[in-house]
Amino acid sequence: MLVLALPRGGVPVAAEVARALRAPLDLCFAHKIGAPHNPEFAIGAVAETGPPYYDEQAIQTLRVPFAYVREEAEIQQAEMVRRAAFYRGSRPAPVIGGKWVILIDDGVATGATAHAALMALRGQGPARLMLAAPVAAADTVQRLANEADELAILYAPQGFVAVGEFYDSFDQVSDEEVLALLNEA
Repeated sequence: MLVLALPRGGVPVAAEVARALRAPLDLCFAHKIGAPHNPEFAIGAVAETGPPYYDEQAIQTLRVPFAYVREEAEIQQAEMVRRAAFYRGSRPAPVIGGKWVILIDDGVATGATAHAALMALRGQGPARLMLAAPVAAADTVQRLANEADELAILYAPQGFVAVGEFYDSFDQVSDEEVLALLNEA
């Protein structure tokens, strides 16, 4: 079994799960492709490996030129490579093939980042692939049900606005905190 966190927000949650399961903890790098005038709204996502995920409906609805989407995907892909090098240093990426993998984030709003990460992990041949998060939008849970072998979402409300609304404190997780949690694991 292997617990993978989507950094940075998913790391504290995943560290607790890894500790409870006595499983190794590592990172799975993925990042959203933001809409042109609203970078917080995901119109797709990229992972460290694998093809980009595009939310075709969002791209068409917002009339986003594909040249923009492709360029942003390339920028974010390069950022994933940089982040992996920063967090892992000389440590190699974890072996996924044949393992039961639990991918964890602090919450799932649009699901674009989780989708890209799950696609990338699926391409590496895990024995079983689970997505876990404390909270997720109900409609997103339905869309992601086919991407993982199992979902472990504790709360999936209708009318979901943002992950942060379900936390008493939703401060940004620092690089130092991520590195400390990885070293503990």
